[in-house]
Amino acid sequence: MTEQLDKICAQVKTGLTECLDQGHFKKGDLFVVGLSTSEVTGHEIGKDPSIEVGRAIIKTIISVLRPLGIHLAVQGCQHLNRALVVERAVAEKMGLEEVTVFPQIHAGGSGQIAAFENFEDPIEVEHVQAKGGMDIGDTSIGMQVKFVQLPIRTSVSEIGHAHTTYLSSRPKLIGGARAKYTWDPFNEKH
Repeated sequence: MTEQLDKICAQVKTGLTECLDQGHFKKGDLFVVGLSTSEVTGHEIGKDPSIEVGRAIIKTIISVLRPLGIHLAVQGCQHLNRALVVERAVAEKMGLEEVTVFPQIHAGGSGQIAAFENFEDPIEVEHVQAKGGMDIGDTSIGMQVKFVQLPIRTSVSEIGHAHTTYLSSRPKLIGGARAKYTWDPFNEKH
């Protein structure tokens, strides 16, 4: 299993690094992760979770995000209404409302349990609006990412056996025919 976990962690690190580079993430951004360890190990989502795989993946993600100052939110499964584990300080800074629930292997999942084990002061919140994220196993993170969402293509489309997608976001372009989308200082000639 160690060799398989090493390969999975390498895939996570490569895909995540490429996503961060292409998505122009910066210090203070919130990054959401959805994770089905069942899918990673080649099983149907929710049917065969692996705490060992969850721990390895979350530790790898934390090892990449933390030095960059990017905050992590780990989405739970539908049994927790897709609530997310975040650091209490992040929730307070972003005005996120805490909810009372603790993840279990079949309610929240292995990724959330691993986040609780590896965060300094973890809490659950109901919703976030992240800059972007990584969806390992088709867990539907789109509801947690700011509008307008942008798909990111990396060299890693599968982690283990799980289909993996990546998202970033950008501010909405508003206005009409007269609007500009790059700064052009106003210089009126007299």
